[in-house]
Amino acid sequence: MQIGIVGLGWPGASLTLSRGTSIFAPQSTPAHSILHLADFVLLITGAIFVVVFSLLAYAVVRFRRRANDDGKEPPQVYGSNPVEMAWTIVPVLIVVVLTLTTTRIIHEIQDAAKPPGAVEVQAIGHQFWWEFRYPKLGIVTANELHVPVSLPQNRTPTFLDLRSADVVHSFWVPRLAGKTELVPNKINTMWIEPERIGLFLGQCAKYCGTQHSLMLLRVYVQTPEDFDRWAREQQALPPADPMVAAGRRVFERNACINCHAVRGTVGNGRYGPDLTHLMSRDTLGSGVVTNTPRNLRAWIKAPGQFKPGVLMPAMNLDDQQLDQLVAYLATLK
Repeated sequence: MQIGIVGLGWPGASLTLSRGTSIFAPQSTPAHSILHLADFVLLITGAIFVVVFSLLAYAVVRFRRRANDDGKEPPQVYGSNPVEMAWTIVPVLIVVVLTLTTTRIIHEIQDAAKPPGAVEVQAIGHQFWWEFRYPKLGIVTANELHVPVSLPQNRTPTFLDLRSADVVHSFWVPRLAGKTELVPNKINTMWIEPERIGLFLGQCAKYCGTQHSLMLLRVYVQTPEDFDRWAREQQALPPADPMVAAGRRVFERNACINCHAVRGTVGNGRYGPDLTHLMSRDTLGSGVVTNTPRNLRAWIKAPGQFKPGVLMPAMNLDDQQLDQLVAYLATLK
C-alpha cells in the first residue's frame, strides 16, 4: 500500500510512503538478488512437487482396487538399476544446482565491494530500540535510519555495521535486504542500495524480550540533496532557548541524563536514545506512537502504558515539571 506523506517533518516529506513489507516487492539491489534466488528455488521445488504429485496420482488411479480383483497380489518386481540411478542422480544434481546458486548469491551480497562514496552506519540493537550512528558525519539518532537513494549515475549504497548492546536482535527491512543478526560481542555487516525515495518499514526479526514485536524501525530514503540537508541539521546543536530553561534544568537534574544525551548539555547517557534532535523524528518508543508533545508528555509520565515491559522507568515528575520538560524537549528539532 502506498499513500502520500503529509507533514512528517523531514526533508522530502511529500514523497511516497511505502508501507508494504513484502519481500516480493524489492526496492534495493540485495533484495532483488534474494527475490531472484527465491523465485528460482520456488520454480525448482514447484517442478518437483508437480512430478511427484502426478506420479502419486497416476499410481493411485492406475493401481486402485477394483470390484473384480481376485485378491491376489500382482507380480512383484525387485530392483531396477535405471530407476535407482534416476532417484539417486537427479536429487543430487538438484541439490548441487541449488547449493551453487545460493552460494553465488551469498557471495554477491556478503562480499560486495564498498565504493568510496558509500554511507557508513553503525546500527546498534537495544532492548527495545535501535541506535544509529554515522561515524563519518558525527550523527547519532534512534529508530529512524536516513539514507540517500542510489542513482544509476551515482551509486550510493549504505553499509551497516550491526552490533548488539544486550541480547541477540535481527535487523530486517524486507524490501531493502534480508535479515541479519546482531550478536553481542560480534560485528556483522550488511548493505542496502535503495532504488527510489520513500519510507520503508522493518523491525527486529529475532525474539529479544517482552517488547520484541514493538522494536520497529523506519528507513527514510531521500534524494542526495535532502539527505545532505538532514545531515547538516542533525550535526547542528539545538538552540539554547531561554524560554525553556526551566525544562532544561529538569532534564539535567533528574535521572534523564543517566540514560540520554543531548549535545550541549551535561547529559551524555548511552543507555537510552540520543535526544539531541528528538523532535525531528516521527515516532516515539521505536515506532510505538506518533511523536507529538502530547504523546511525549504521556510517554515520559508512564511509558509502560504504550510499551509494557519497556526498560525506561516512569519519571514520577509532577505536572509542572512534566510541562517544563516537554516544553524543553519540544525545542530539540
